[in-house]
Amino acid sequence: MEHSRGHILWVDDEIHHLKPHILYLEEKGYNLTPAANGNDAVALVQKNSFALVLLDQSMPGMDGLETLMEIKKINSYLPVIMITKTEDEWLMDEAITGQVEQFLIKPVNPSQIFMACKQVLEKVKLGEEKATSEYLQEFQQIEFRLEETMDMRDWWDLYNRLVDWQIKFDEFKDTGLGTILGEQIKTCNREFAFFVESHYRDWIHSEKRPAMSPDVVTQFVKPCLEQNQKVCLIVVDCLRHDQFQSLMPIFESMFNVNVSYKLSLLPTATPYSRNAIFCGLFPDEMVKKYPEQARLMVEHASSLNSLEPQFLEDQLKRLGLGDKSMHYHKIWAVEEGKKFQNRIPDFLQRDMLALVVNFVDMLAHRSSQTDVLKEIVQDETGFRAAVKSWLEHSWLLQVLKKLSESDFTVIITSDHGSIRVQKDVMVAADREASTGVRYKYGRNLNTKDRNALIIHDPAQYRLPAFGPQPTYLIARDDVFFVYPNQVHKFLSKFKNSFQHGGISMEEMMVPVAVMKAR
Repeated sequence: MEHSRGHILWVDDEIHHLKPHILYLEEKGYNLTPAANGNDAVALVQKNSFALVLLDQSMPGMDGLETLMEIKKINSYLPVIMITKTEDEWLMDEAITGQVEQFLIKPVNPSQIFMACKQVLEKVKLGEEKATSEYLQEFQQIEFRLEETMDMRDWWDLYNRLVDWQIKFDEFKDTGLGTILGEQIKTCNREFAFFVESHYRDWIHSEKRPAMSPDVVTQFVKPCLEQNQKVCLIVVDCLRHDQFQSLMPIFESMFNVNVSYKLSLLPTATPYSRNAIFCGLFPDEMVKKYPEQARLMVEHASSLNSLEPQFLEDQLKRLGLGDKSMHYHKIWAVEEGKKFQNRIPDFLQRDMLALVVNFVDMLAHRSSQTDVLKEIVQDETGFRAAVKSWLEHSWLLQVLKKLSESDFTVIITSDHGSIRVQKDVMVAADREASTGVRYKYGRNLNTKDRNALIIHDPAQYRLPAFGPQPTYLIARDDVFFVYPNQVHKFLSKFKNSFQHGGISMEEMMVPVAVMKAR
C-alpha cells in the first residue's frame, strides 16, 4: 500500500471477529494481513516483509508463544505485540523473555490497538521529531547564554546540556542535527578558552577556586575517610564527560551516583593533571618537593607517573590520614585487571584503594596509529560506544559489582579528557621540545597566538621551568601542532584523532562521581 504507515500481520484464531479493529487500523493508514493460526503466520512471515506482528496467545494447535519462537527464528528483529485473555504472570514472563514489545490483555478496543502499534512503529520517528524541536529551541538559548557573563558553574551546566544532546543524538541518529551540535560545541569551546585564560591564573593562586586536580583527594576522598568510610578512588585516564555519561546507566544499576566536576590543570596531560591528583600539589610545588619527578620530566622518561604511590601516601599523611591503610594499583592491561579482580577480596580489608585505569587513554592514542581502531573510533559517537562496550565486558565492571556489595564509597574521575583534532598549526621548536601535539614545552618555541596560549613565564601558571628560556604552548579549539618539515606525516597520523593537552571543555571539565551502593 502506497504511503502505508506499516504492514502489520494480525494472528488470531477469531480474526473474523476483529473486522472493526482491522478497518480502524486501515483507516489510520496501516496495511493489515490476517492469519487465523500460527502455522499460517509463520508461512506469511517467511514470504513477506512485515513491520509488526499482533499475536494472540490462545490459539488451537501452535499457540502464541510457540508461534513467537518460530517467527523470531525467521526474523529476530521483527517486533511483536502479544494479545491474550489471561493475566498469568508466567505467561508475561515467557513473552517478555521471548522479545515481545508490548503485552495487551483482552478485551482490547481499536484505539488501544492503534496506540500500541503507533508506539512500537513510530517511537523512533516521534522521538526524533521531539528531539529536533527541543534542540532547535535550546540552540538559541545556548547562543544567548554565551553572550552573558558566566562563572565556572555556569560553564559546567552549559557543558552538561551539550553532552546530554550528544547522548540523545546517539539514540536518534537521523535528525541531521549532529553536525549543527558539533559546530555549536566548537563555538562554545572558543568562548570557553577565552574564559579560562581570563581566570586560570587567579584560580591557581587562590583558595577560592573551582575544584581542580590537586583538590580531588582533599575535597572528595578526605571527608569519607574522616567519617571512617572505606573509599575506592578510580582514576580512568583520559575519560571524557560524555563518555562517563554514556556509562551512567551501568553505574546507576549498582550505585546511587552524585556527579560533580573538577578542572584539569594545564597542560591537560598526565604528567601534570594526574600527578596533581595523587600528590595534591601544583606542578611547580611537585617538582620542588620531589626532585626525582623533575628529573623524569627533564629526561622525557617513558613513565612520568611512577611516583604516584608515594605521592598519595605523603598526601594522606599531610591531611592527617596517615593511619589509614591504602593500596595503589595501576592497571594498563587486561591481564593485570583480571589479577586485581581475583584479589579484590584481599584488598577490601584496606581503608582506601586507588586504581588507575589506562584503557581509555590507550584507546585514544592507539586510534591514531592503527587503521582498525581508526575505523572504530571515527568520531565522538564511536568513542563513546567503544568505551561503553569495554566497560560492559571488562574486569572493572566485576570489581565495581564487588565494591557495590561492600561498604566502600567509590569515587570515579579522570585526570583529563580529550578532543578530536582537525586543524593543523605549524610550530617552530628545537630538538629538545616535548613531543605532544596539543601542548609543548621547551625553548625557542613559537606559533601564532590565535591558535595557542603561549606561556613565557611558567611561574605565572604554576608550571615547572626546565632549562633556559622555558616556554609552553597550549593549543586552543581543535588545533594540533605540526612541524614545517613533517606536515604530511603529522596530518595523516593525527588529523581526526583524539588528543589532549590543550584548552577545551572536553579536556578540562572532568566529572567526579561519588557512588554509594544502593
